[in-house]
Amino acid sequence: VQLAESGGGLVQPGGSLRLSCAASGFTFSAYGMSWIRQAPGKGLEWVSGIYSDGRRTYYADSVKGRFTISRDNTKNTLYLQMNSLKPEDTAVYYCAAGDEVAVVYGFAAANEYNYWGQGTQVTVSS
Repeated sequence: VQLAESGGGLVQPGGSLRLSCAASGFTFSAYGMSWIRQAPGKGLEWVSGIYSDGRRTYYADSVKGRFTISRDNTKNTLYLQMNSLKPEDTAVYYCAAGDEVAVVYGFAAANEYNYWGQGTQVTVSS
């Protein structure tokens, strides 16, 4: 089982990045998916989630209107399009697979999910 995030990097404030999370070793289309981040010196923060079939999406207030979550079940891949990035978006971003309850309620703890990726660093700085 593997969740492999990619697409992170250094970007200026106001810029954009697209994160990807490639899943393997389990039935990706059967799981709700979340993006969760951890800023330096802070705890885990749930960012966004999506139903297993992609019909419903959820966002934290801090990213609503700027980030868009999506998934392609034919490619076993989850995405996070991040626009209008701010310095406070700087964090390690993780993708996680679990029950759709975790997506709906915005759970951030690793033990609320079945599978968890290794993370990708996003740095927003001028």
